[in-house]
Amino acid sequence: MTMVSATPQIAPGRSLWASPLILGLTILAGTAIGETRLSFATVLQTLANHLWGASYPVDGIEAGIIWSYRLPRAIVAACCGAGLALTGVVLQALLRNPLADPYLMGLSAGASSGAVLVTVAGVGGGVISMSFGALTGALLAFGCVVVLAHAVSGGAGGGRATQAAAAIILAGIAGSQMFNALTAFTIARSANAEQARGIMFWLMGNLSGIRWEDVTACTLVSLAGVGLCLWHRRGLDAFTFGADGAASLGINVPALRGSLITATAIMVGVLVSKVGAIGFVGLVVPHAMRFLVGTRHDRLVPASALAGAVFLVAADVISRVIVPGQVLPIGVVTALVGAPAFALNLVRGAQR
Repeated sequence: MTMVSATPQIAPGRSLWASPLILGLTILAGTAIGETRLSFATVLQTLANHLWGASYPVDGIEAGIIWSYRLPRAIVAACCGAGLALTGVVLQALLRNPLADPYLMGLSAGASSGAVLVTVAGVGGGVISMSFGALTGALLAFGCVVVLAHAVSGGAGGGRATQAAAAIILAGIAGSQMFNALTAFTIARSANAEQARGIMFWLMGNLSGIRWEDVTACTLVSLAGVGLCLWHRRGLDAFTFGADGAASLGINVPALRGSLITATAIMVGVLVSKVGAIGFVGLVVPHAMRFLVGTRHDRLVPASALAGAVFLVAADVISRVIVPGQVLPIGVVTALVGAPAFALNLVRGAQR
């Protein structure tokens, strides 16, 4: 007898056409809502003045807030949310572990360590950029996690797959703590009090310093991530049956795994270097989208990218308005929302 899933699924053809509209409205809302009250008319007039050469009379200060501060911040938040959600999709598929995400796997901690070593400790002598340092740290962190997990599980597979899955998560937690300790040591040794305060705020997720020059890198890396994941969507689907099952379906497992994990590390490195380590986006969003659109990656990839973008823009808006006169680190908001949502998802999964 055929079992029918009770999980509601949204047909992609009926909803994905609206993705640009949803994303545009989200960015517009992120631009309009903030510490200073600005009308939507003022926002639209400012955008028209800059984009189409209109000549609406807009106050210079308000125009500067909209164009130079809020709009690039909203765009980067959307790109980071999409990229982090995609990294969760990729890691959970390749590792066949629902708890895999760049934050728990130590990628974010490694990227933070690399960025801090370059900017605070002066590693590279000014030749290495912050983004390159974050990328190197993310790759190093994941390499350490893989080596440790392999040593713990003894290359477990088959009947020991559960042990291997648990080992890589535990190894990720251990690696994350190690790189967090390295970051703290670097700050304590090399940073003054003012630098330490700024870096600690940035490590919890901070979009306050975003400018237009940051938009290009974040946009390119997120679009490339979406394209790469869609290109390899069948390979990601094949990993549902495990690495051996994917190989039997004709998938070049080492090449696919290597390219996607490298792409994941690049995304995490670039995004963390711009906004800091933001947790729970890559963990919660893919689970929510699987509940809505199913597990096929031709649906899951675009849905997760869109949901991640909307989620992080909304979290950024909340971080700016929830405490009057003060901007919270965006990681605080994502954790306050993401942790209960993930706990609820676990309870529902257990009941089903």
